[in-house]
Amino acid sequence: MSIRNLVVVGASLAGLRAVEAARKAGFEGAITLIGAEPHVPYDRPPLSKAFLESGEAEPEAPFFREEAHLRDEVGVTLMLGSPATGLDTDRRVVSVGDREVPYDALIIATGSRPRLLSGTDGMSGVYPLRTLDDALGVRAALDDGARTVVVGAGFIGSEVASGARKRGLDVTVVEALPTPLVRATGDAMGQAIASLHEHNGTTLRCGVGVDRLEGDGKVERVVLADGTVLDADLVVVGVGIIPNTDWLVGSGLQLDNGVVCDEHLWTGVPGVYAAGDVANWLNPVLGDRQRMENWTAAAEQGAAAARNAIDPGNQKPYGTVPYFWSDWYDVRIQFVGSPQADEVRVVDGDPGDPGSGRWVALYRRGDRLIGALTVNGQTEIMKYRVQIGKGGTWADALAFADKRARLAAAKA
Repeated sequence: MSIRNLVVVGASLAGLRAVEAARKAGFEGAITLIGAEPHVPYDRPPLSKAFLESGEAEPEAPFFREEAHLRDEVGVTLMLGSPATGLDTDRRVVSVGDREVPYDALIIATGSRPRLLSGTDGMSGVYPLRTLDDALGVRAALDDGARTVVVGAGFIGSEVASGARKRGLDVTVVEALPTPLVRATGDAMGQAIASLHEHNGTTLRCGVGVDRLEGDGKVERVVLADGTVLDADLVVVGVGIIPNTDWLVGSGLQLDNGVVCDEHLWTGVPGVYAAGDVANWLNPVLGDRQRMENWTAAAEQGAAAARNAIDPGNQKPYGTVPYFWSDWYDVRIQFVGSPQADEVRVVDGDPGDPGSGRWVALYRRGDRLIGALTVNGQTEIMKYRVQIGKGGTWADALAFADKRARLAAAKA
């Protein structure tokens, strides 16, 4: 079938990279980009980092491209401000309310939405941090000196806590799990990273959930499951995300923690691919089925899905060594690979020493290096990413770490 009409659902980073990659690959047909938000695609990581920092002027919104550029230079028809509401894979049409958008090839890049606390609908001062509008609300509250409670000690919530502490505000982070960041970095390293909060004056409460939020129209208190009451003017909720797949129910796609895809990001349904947070795909590099929630994956998958969608006869597998980063206080946390390991070993620095400032931990699965975590190890992390991508052995990784440590000691 000739591909003349490419539709991308999701005006996200993945969606943007998809339309740009299609044009770069020489696709001359029609491209339509559908987005639920009224904004053109924008960069999300700054929303919980630099966007929240204090300053007299409000920071510029981190849009990737201007609307005129997408329309006139890239040649994209934009349908913004209305979400896709259905997909008919037999007729090859996407429903947007009462409108139908036909496609020859479709890329699903609808991302995810934040999990919310029950009973908080309509209560002001309570925010997830997923959209530009969320970030504007959180920033305004911090500007007003809000007593801040962050629910969820994941990366987004921890970045908000860090931003509030930089302003000198009191912050409490509440985490229902006994150890935070277990899914992202494993148990031992999750605890080590979480200690950064205490070292920087943030109160961290683990192993206790939130019972309810109280206030007369605006949040005033957070009541924990153990009866503790925390006064609050601002509550930022970071308790995970849900892939945006509700609109795909009944479409014939396999939905299981996202849209299930093969190594080509193909859904198994003719002409339909997925990319970004919503894609649950088989990563041939690690041999794992994954759904990744990070910037790098969204950008790479969007481009790969587009190339495969417009030229399915020559589709190529997309494999990667996952990579994410997070900035807390005065440190950068970086992780590559998978935290699903048989052993985790610290090979440089001391996570238990608040004055260490820098440390490196390696993750072993069988006899293979499968992951690496660094705190202020920007010169190290990509070297381990390359090793993981090449299927490097555990013995080689330890030898490399030892060599780096000896070189560093010689320079000291």
